[in-house]
Amino acid sequence: MIEGAPPPDPLSGRLSIGFKTTPTDVTWEGLDSVWEAAGELEVFSAGWMADHLTNASRDRGGQSWEAFSLMAALAHHVPGKWLGHAVLANTFRHPALLAKQATVMDHVTDGRFIVGLGAGWHEGEHEAFGIPLPPIRERIDRLESAAAVLRALFSSEARHEPGVTLDDRFYPLRGAVNDPAPRSASGPPIWLGGQKPRGIALAARSGSGWLMPGNRAGEIGYLVEKRDAMLTALEVAGRDPAGFTFAAQVSCGATAEHRAAALESARAFIKVGAQHVILGMAPSLGPEHLRLIAREVAEPLAEQAP
Repeated sequence: MIEGAPPPDPLSGRLSIGFKTTPTDVTWEGLDSVWEAAGELEVFSAGWMADHLTNASRDRGGQSWEAFSLMAALAHHVPGKWLGHAVLANTFRHPALLAKQATVMDHVTDGRFIVGLGAGWHEGEHEAFGIPLPPIRERIDRLESAAAVLRALFSSEARHEPGVTLDDRFYPLRGAVNDPAPRSASGPPIWLGGQKPRGIALAARSGSGWLMPGNRAGEIGYLVEKRDAMLTALEVAGRDPAGFTFAAQVSCGATAEHRAAALESARAFIKVGAQHVILGMAPSLGPEHLRLIAREVAEPLAEQAP
């Protein structure tokens, strides 16, 4: 088993700004045009995608593209930017397969792919597709195991025979070799989305960053509470918080008033310790809307960065 803390996160220590689209209620052409526009907007250093099989705003059903293959198809529009999911549902993919997928993306992005991972939560999409959604205690157990598998398969030991062996009750490895290996020396950074004490502790032990959930976008008090808990957990884990990234999410809505409110929320998040701010939009609003977000929210934020 791979021991020790992850290396410092490459996005820590400075303010960076990302954009985020959902994979829902949008045509392929619509998404493609938004991400093409993103490639022209230098203010964004990262692009993010939600991960759902149905429309998460509904209890059941609704249109959604599969997020991992979708991002792989869109990545060519945004060379030089970091890419990640906020967050992948651990229930959807075996972590060994996820490690192989992430290795592909690590090469596609020239070492700028982040594995954003959470425990999974939406009951309706799990039930509809026959995907088990265990009770939350087991989901966190599985998330802990998944993080261990990813770190093992991204390690130097997994780059050659005899590979890595991991005695895990959910996802055991037996001489597993991840070949071709990731381009990055330690594999892609892992940002975790756990919110409860066990999830916070896991991120402090095994993650390079922590992602605020999209459904708490704009809640300053929530970020402060979780930041304080994470700083305590990092101290317990013996890790320097200077190498760890706190990521906040802000919804930019559909109007100028929404964008003005998003700018104020983002400024407040930065003031209380967020180093990466993810500006979310519905991709059905189109590329011009992303340009408005860049001009009215992202650029004023970047101008204030130290």
